[in-house]
Amino acid sequence: MSAPWWDSNSKAPAAAPENRCFVGGLPWATDERSLHQAFASYGKVVDAEIVNDRETGRSCGFGFVNFESEHAIQGMNGGDIGGRNVTVSEAQFRGFRR
Repeated sequence: MSAPWWDSNSKAPAAAPENRCFVGGLPWATDERSLHQAFASYGKVVDAEIVNDRETGRSCGFGFVNFESEHAIQGMNGGDIGGRNVTVSEAQFRGFRR
């Protein structure tokens, strides 16, 4: 017999994508399309996301990229996007916020 649906221990947290990276130091004008294009030379980009401030809607200067290749982190770390050197590292799964 399985645990009831309201038992939070019976549900495992969703797994984070294996090849998800954090990209910091982005120019304010960077959008998802330009972020996608910057990583496209390292393999297939599944998704590119810029994090925006909830109140102003402006970019926070960082984002996340999901991709199939593992070489993008090494290749893009310290690279140039929009005239700025960016920091690229493996994204850390933080769990769910309430």
